[in-house]
Amino acid sequence: MALLALSPSECHARLLARPGPLAFRGQPLGPWRRSLRADLRRRLGLDRMPPPGPLRVRSLWRRELAGGTVEKIVFRSEPGADVLAYACVPRGASGRLPWMICLQGHSTGMHNSIGLDPDEEHPIEVEGDRDFALGCMARGVAALAIEQRSLGQRSEKKQQRISYHNPCHDAAMRALMLGRTLLGERVYDVSRALDYLATRSDVDPRRIGALGNSGGGSVASYAAALDPRLRLLVASCSFCTYAASLLAIHHCADNYVPGLAAQADLSDVVGLVAPRPAVIVAGKGDLIFPLPGVLAAHRKLKRIYRAAGAPDACPLVVGPEGHRFYADLGWRTMSQVWDNMKPTRPRLV
Repeated sequence: MALLALSPSECHARLLARPGPLAFRGQPLGPWRRSLRADLRRRLGLDRMPPPGPLRVRSLWRRELAGGTVEKIVFRSEPGADVLAYACVPRGASGRLPWMICLQGHSTGMHNSIGLDPDEEHPIEVEGDRDFALGCMARGVAALAIEQRSLGQRSEKKQQRISYHNPCHDAAMRALMLGRTLLGERVYDVSRALDYLATRSDVDPRRIGALGNSGGGSVASYAAALDPRLRLLVASCSFCTYAASLLAIHHCADNYVPGLAAQADLSDVVGLVAPRPAVIVAGKGDLIFPLPGVLAAHRKLKRIYRAAGAPDACPLVVGPEGHRFYADLGWRTMSQVWDNMKPTRPRLV
């Protein structure tokens, strides 16, 4: 008797055997980009997001930390959704500065980016080099660390019964019922953060990047794929083939986009960033974004960057441990590509 195929994953694996119709196969870049971007926007639910409205920026407090000035602000993303953020300017900085939008993954929140406890009162040691904003300021880069939807101070506070799985589950399921995705809503928040940066006189619009680890790296990747105002992507422990990560290992529901894996892979999504630099950071022992899948996805990504005329603009750096950021490796590589960034205006092609 033939062995029974009873696990749902067996059926799904067969559906992943061939590349999707929107995967890059060496076709002309222009039409491919336009088709994939349009499909991606629709699948993320961005066509269901409202037109950008007034930001209504308010300052909550301002402090001097060791690396510079940190101002906690709030701005309106859409009706019913306000974004908390830390605007961090290096000590002694002046003029138009490079900025990084910093995105925490599944953690206690954006407070980790500035190395303070959740009550924002006492310094803490942040594991895995996730104190992104402090790392930015130490290197003369300004940072906007935003709180992602359903995480940290934006976790659910109204719903009577909440999921015991993780803080994103309920928000992700509600978004799906509304024709949206939580990932798309977070990408929209990054777009609104870029709108905020456009109002500041100390921002060099030619040097704005997005940096994130894990779920933060995922949001940074999708945002950079769709918004050309992001001139640099740094995606840590979040880049892999869908087959080896999201479709093989338990992940939070906020990572999933309806129907996307049947159309393209994450290498195609990040390939939309080309020829803008994309620094991929991975961990040798990462169990949820396994290194073999990272290497396979990066080979595909290199093909796209070669086709875009920027074969060296998507470096991969691999740290010796697991699911974390590697500041020394990551910043060294970031500095190299950042210094080589051409001062051109963002252009969607």
